[in-house]
Amino acid sequence: MQPDAAAAAPPVPPAPAADLPPEMAGEPAPPEPDVVDQVAVARLYGEPLFALPNDLYIPPDALEVFLEAFEGPLDLLLYLIRKQNFNILDIPLADVTRQYLAYVDQIRSHNLELASEYLLMAAMLIEIKSRMLLPPKKSADGGEPEDPRAELVRRLVEYEQIKLAAAKLDELPVIGRDFLRAQVFIEQALQPRWPEVHAADLRQAWQEIVARARLTAHHTITREQLSVREHMSLVLRRLQGRRFVEFAELFDTARGVPVLVVTFIALLELSREALVEVTQAEAFAPIYVRLAYQPS
Repeated sequence: MQPDAAAAAPPVPPAPAADLPPEMAGEPAPPEPDVVDQVAVARLYGEPLFALPNDLYIPPDALEVFLEAFEGPLDLLLYLIRKQNFNILDIPLADVTRQYLAYVDQIRSHNLELASEYLLMAAMLIEIKSRMLLPPKKSADGGEPEDPRAELVRRLVEYEQIKLAAAKLDELPVIGRDFLRAQVFIEQALQPRWPEVHAADLRQAWQEIVARARLTAHHTITREQLSVREHMSLVLRRLQGRRFVEFAELFDTARGVPVLVVTFIALLELSREALVEVTQAEAFAPIYVRLAYQPS
């Protein structure tokens, strides 16, 4: 290189440290893993970690795995018997006790208070096994001696029955868990509201009145001038001073069918003009008529 050419070259600005590799930026490059094809045990900030640090501290209770959850010593003992298809009336205490003690050793290392109840059952199993090894004692009445496992079998059978019954109860639908009870809020007015009278009810009541009128019909042929307005006034006069009047009382069956027809039309006209109200307490109940206003 010639000195003059080097001196004449323009200065090159330094590249940013973020764009340079670590070895050119003045930072030490991360060490390359010794074994490239080794599976990383973890990733720390996106970088593979091929070996755990020597100063890594893991608390003893950081990770606990419970393979089975039992509700007590009887539940564990029943699980061991049912898992291996043992006859509950002829329990092989040696195998069951060995497996039972193995589980108790596991829970005793973590929770001594919980293991105390299981240790009591383990002592009972060992005591029953020792009684089975000894010669049986004859009963006072000379009968067959009782099996040392009889009391334990009775407790296991009762516990299994209660557990199955509890499982059946848990399968039943429970309000709040499986379904919700429907609730409907109805606003009730202070004034009683009578049911509306349908046209079919009026028609049936009218047919009954016509049927009664035909029973008392006369064969006299007359001509009578009938006025709807006049009968409207008659109906209003009948309703004055009375709270309710039955529908049939407004019709005079003795005057014949024409008068009944005009009276019925007058009643319909009064109802249309909102001068009277036709009410009914309930379905198939008598129909009543009353004034829609109270005269002063």
